[in-house]
Amino acid sequence: MTGEEPMELPPFNQQVTFLYCDDLDAADAFYRGLLGLPLALDQGACRIYRVGPGAFLGFCRGTNNMPPNAASGVILTLVVDAPADVDRWHAHLQAASAEDHIEKPPAHNPRFNLYHLFLRDPAGYLVEIQVFLEPTWPRD
Repeated sequence: MTGEEPMELPPFNQQVTFLYCDDLDAADAFYRGLLGLPLALDQGACRIYRVGPGAFLGFCRGTNNMPPNAASGVILTLVVDAPADVDRWHAHLQAASAEDHIEKPPAHNPRFNLYHLFLRDPAGYLVEIQVFLEPTWPRD
């Protein structure tokens, strides 16, 4: 496109992250039941949950084409507004008798200047609930 003005691209208004799992019902019990994410769309082999405005998380039944141990290279991070929110999630998980999902309780990470906890979903994905303590992180 030499000599032409660059084309203005349309903005992205939403984002969906799709992950594979073997058991959609277990994923539903974890993400909708335990974490309270509303189901936005059930496509049969895939279920999509709303995380926030314009942000979605989809789970699809795994296939034979899924690489072995695919969950080990993924961290799903859900961002909250304050350290107290991370602590409230931790208390919720404990009250729901979900301690077996908790991988690491709330802690400050000075290297990345954040406060977070880790848990594992039924498919083995690492889920992080965190707040960025870095003042330059965009809050909207």
